[in-house]
Amino acid sequence: MQRILTGLLSFACTIVVAVSGYMIAGWNFLDAIYMVVITVFGVGYGEPQPVSTPALRVFTMFVIISGALSTAYTVAGFVQMITEGEIHRALGARRKMKELQSLTKHTIICGYGQVGQILSRKLLQEKKSFVIVEGDEERAAKAQALGYLVVPSNPTDEQSLLQAGIERAKILSTVMPDDTQNVFITLTARELNPDLVIIARGETPSTEKKLKLAGADQVVMPAAIGADRIAQTIINPSIIDFLQESEGRTSLNEMLSQINIQLDELMIAPDSPFVQKSLGTLEARGQSTFIVIAVRQADGLLIDHPAPDFMLSAGDTVILLGHRGDIPQFAQKFAMKREIRYRGAQI
Repeated sequence: MQRILTGLLSFACTIVVAVSGYMIAGWNFLDAIYMVVITVFGVGYGEPQPVSTPALRVFTMFVIISGALSTAYTVAGFVQMITEGEIHRALGARRKMKELQSLTKHTIICGYGQVGQILSRKLLQEKKSFVIVEGDEERAAKAQALGYLVVPSNPTDEQSLLQAGIERAKILSTVMPDDTQNVFITLTARELNPDLVIIARGETPSTEKKLKLAGADQVVMPAAIGADRIAQTIINPSIIDFLQESEGRTSLNEMLSQINIQLDELMIAPDSPFVQKSLGTLEARGQSTFIVIAVRQADGLLIDHPAPDFMLSAGDTVILLGHRGDIPQFAQKFAMKREIRYRGAQI
């Protein structure tokens, strides 16, 4: 670009000097402009006035040479800019192809929508190798601008998955917003790589079975997870606060529920037998049916992994981990009934 600007500036200076020179020689402005144009561009029309003196002829030769050089320099700048752009694109495509061919045990992300963008950021933070397959030009360009490896093609196309190195990949995550596309991608991916771990996104409960039949190892339903998270925030806010204290805990309760274990919270009522008692006393009364993970004090301070000699006060909320059913029974035993409130049950 700098070369183009230099050439244009030189050309403009040549025009100004040439017009000024002819006007100094006694020509009017229109004749001077006309002479400069036909001289610089080599049109070959007759001069508006005779170039009779040696000085004027030398000056005209100067105009011809200067105009030709500045024009050639400017055109060369344009050609260089276009050529370098093509070369950079070609080199970039070649580099991307080499990187794709060198990937092994990587993750393929099909779709760069909202879920795909979050997933890409997480994998980048964990320094995991991955490649994105996205057919939308705008989203593909957005991913490329962030430096991600991208196959700008429809992920439902078998050739797109092959280009992404599916035969060498370890995991494929199809997170398209359309369930039909996710089922089709799952079927294609399973056929191309029987050993591939496939994690598929589902929008409706009826799709989960279809995705499993198509070959998905895991089906994730963002809508269901989001609704469950909102419900947990309403029912057990202290647990959610605790989980958010450390990144990576936010999905803990969902995973624990699959093995019949849950996090729960119990509030120490003013008339509770555990007021001004140690945490060890509460655990002993529980007969090892649960463990205490944290305590949120009445003033809002969260105590992570409190010691057994920690003294409980009225208004404290104890966050427990235990088997489903055990904690409600414990609460019922010491409070006659377990009241589900916004801040949890009272004991």
